[in-house]
Amino acid sequence: MSPGETLAAIRERRPLVHQITNYVVMNETANATLALGALPVMAHGREEVEEMVALAGALVLNIGTLSPPWVEAMLLAGKAANVRGVPVVLDPVGAGATRYRTETARRLLAELDVAVLRGNAGEVATLVGAEAEVRGVESISGGAEPAELARRAASTLGVVASVTGAVDHVSDGERTVAIANGHALLASVTGTGCMSSAMTGCFLAAKPGGALEAAAEALVAFGVAGEDAAVGAKGPGSFHAGLYDALSLLDPASLDGRARVSEA
Repeated sequence: MSPGETLAAIRERRPLVHQITNYVVMNETANATLALGALPVMAHGREEVEEMVALAGALVLNIGTLSPPWVEAMLLAGKAANVRGVPVVLDPVGAGATRYRTETARRLLAELDVAVLRGNAGEVATLVGAEAEVRGVESISGGAEPAELARRAASTLGVVASVTGAVDHVSDGERTVAIANGHALLASVTGTGCMSSAMTGCFLAAKPGGALEAAAEALVAFGVAGEDAAVGAKGPGSFHAGLYDALSLLDPASLDGRARVSEA
């Protein structure tokens, strides 16, 4: 696992990352993608998503602001991505809060070949039928211990499960790793979870055959950027602005040495 090597590849290749995401974070995830070194496109019209995903290195689906036309576009884009071998990331924002969100996330998982499911503990627990509490789009409780939850989700859903929290856990059902990079201020800014899904798409685009490593490396990079942005930040506002700078200033040569990754 080498997040620095993959980051260098992202910056050299500048892959296009197609994101069908929510209104709340669209600008943030586009800027985070650019700051890291990849190229974002935020196309969600059903009339063009199949063509657009054909140009992309990865597809990120985010159900934060749902409506039927967006669900249709996600299914069209996801199926086109599967045909072309473009890896798909699903962020099931708020699954467990309402029936519509939960059913939509389950439908996307059932009808698409999802490479990485990236969510908080409550969202992921909901999708595997475990005890969970989700309020709005925030996880209050994920029930099971995070490493076990990630393993269960990966095995049950046939995905690489990326469960983010104070310590992140990524599993393919056989191997599970814990990532301890990050900072508490990441939880004080709207959209940082969605940004981590976008980062996952960037790393997958550079490492399409290694979903577990790409997902873990993305969280290392985003966590390190959070640590750097927190230095000198006075609060959520200055931290938010500093996060883009920190992503753009990530040093591939030193990133591996800053990774706090362990087997779980």
